[in-house]
Amino acid sequence: MDDNAFFIQGTSLLLCEKESSSPDIPQLPLLCAEDFPQADVFTVPALTGGDSISCVSIPAGIPLPPHYKTIPIRQAISLHAECWIGLTGPSAGILRAHHIAQWRRESLFCGSCGGKNADSGSEVARVCPVCGRTEYPRISPAVITVIVNNEGQTLLAHNKKFTPGLYSLIAGFAEAGENLETAVARETREETGIEIGDIKYAASQPWPFPNSLMIGFSARYVSGTLRPDGAEIEDVRWFSRENLPSLPSQGSVSRYLIECWLAGKI
Repeated sequence: MDDNAFFIQGTSLLLCEKESSSPDIPQLPLLCAEDFPQADVFTVPALTGGDSISCVSIPAGIPLPPHYKTIPIRQAISLHAECWIGLTGPSAGILRAHHIAQWRRESLFCGSCGGKNADSGSEVARVCPVCGRTEYPRISPAVITVIVNNEGQTLLAHNKKFTPGLYSLIAGFAEAGENLETAVARETREETGIEIGDIKYAASQPWPFPNSLMIGFSARYVSGTLRPDGAEIEDVRWFSRENLPSLPSQGSVSRYLIECWLAGKI
């Protein structure tokens, strides 16, 4: 097991000015966990081999001791944009640690009987000692799609939650009883009013905000007139390579798909 750990509070990583740490995705000595007596300290197996992943999950709202500061996890991930697609390097560790930390905060009690869950001794799971129910980390599949028309333009949308001027791809969660290709077509229809076809898988990325598996596709415009739904999407347009708005940051599957389109791979 590594003697260092990811220190996480909410959606941020902790830095300590007293410790030497990586300038991008920092880890701190596990001994620093003594500074946070209310923290949840855990270790999980790495999925890509190598040492296990240790994490110190600090409750939100807990004041940080002197010499500690935070960095948004999204910012840290963007510094390793070249690693996410193969889940190698530090990106793999922090994505897994953050996802598990959040699930542990949300799975303290059994969803069936309300008993206090205990950690399984053999796998990453919670077991209820009262009724025996086993709970695993939740994963919510979401689709995201780069759509291209006959003029070679791509469809980008501005969500109400985005910063001004930022546009990204159409995305949404898969519904119960729905396959991924149907979800792609439905989300596009609901949010933009158009029909698409030639839906093809492109790439995927774990995205623990909150617990998503982002599954990327490419598709072709078939018919319809653009009409933002007004609920989530404020504006949706076709963009050429020569006239692009602000785009999502590096390190996200949305930016990866857009870059594939820019390079003529989609």
